[in-house]
Amino acid sequence: MRPCPTPSHHWDGTLRPRRPRRTLTVTPDSPTRVLRCAQTARCRRCGNRIDRHATTGPRPVSLHPQELPANLVPAAYRWHLAAAVAYPAGDGSPWCRISHPTVCPAGTDQPTLPPHLDAIRRHLALHTRRLIDTALLTAPPTLPPPAAGTDPACQPQRPVVQFLYTRYIAATPVEAIQCVAQTIRRTRCTTPVLAHATTPGRWTLMPLTPHRPGPRTLALPTADIAVYDLTHLSYSEQTRWRTQRCPTHATAITAPDLALTDWEPFDPHLHHALTATRLPTHPGPHP
Repeated sequence: MRPCPTPSHHWDGTLRPRRPRRTLTVTPDSPTRVLRCAQTARCRRCGNRIDRHATTGPRPVSLHPQELPANLVPAAYRWHLAAAVAYPAGDGSPWCRISHPTVCPAGTDQPTLPPHLDAIRRHLALHTRRLIDTALLTAPPTLPPPAAGTDPACQPQRPVVQFLYTRYIAATPVEAIQCVAQTIRRTRCTTPVLAHATTPGRWTLMPLTPHRPGPRTLALPTADIAVYDLTHLSYSEQTRWRTQRCPTHATAITAPDLALTDWEPFDPHLHHALTATRLPTHPGPHP
């Protein structure tokens, strides 16, 4: 059997109008460049579906995909959406959202929830068990042990990167920072930001704080930390690192983002335990 295509004319001979195909675009005044269809993901620990939304803070939040009655959710756990941005409060409507870590069955520190939210957690735990039994959920890969004779503190898993006169802390090692742009297949680009034929950064020991500690600032024991410095690169290259794009998608304005950038503003007091006090013993090779 051959498929029957849609005729170009009506039964009376008049021309059938063709509707133009609509493509996904990003509104110029949108607070985030991430497409709404790309904010759906799976929790790495339990395998349930989550919705990632940008917040007013430096990191996004993972929300439960379903709306819940606001009178059944405590005020401390309510979230609402406005222009694709999540806010940790209620907006006065009878419906609200809840963060996924609150009801995640694989969470280590689970708070005591009301019976309605506890039933949602049990339902998610049942779905996680079903994924494990059918081999659809595997444990996240563990990092290999450090080589003999190397200091684990010299291999930062969340390095401090400096560009555009600002320090950020990355979520993954420098070699594993992935491009966030969308490809023509509508999938996330797999090319790393530190791609081939690009100028890499330099590991340098820098002071923990760019300014001298004053009498009202909290003193820190560490003086110098290992920083992946990119300030010697051109402005366009540093902007490419800030937008977390590969050289191919650095100039592709029409290609939207399929994920949020992993950069988090570096705070010496908050991220002091993640900093390395010496240069990497064996820094990763240039890809």
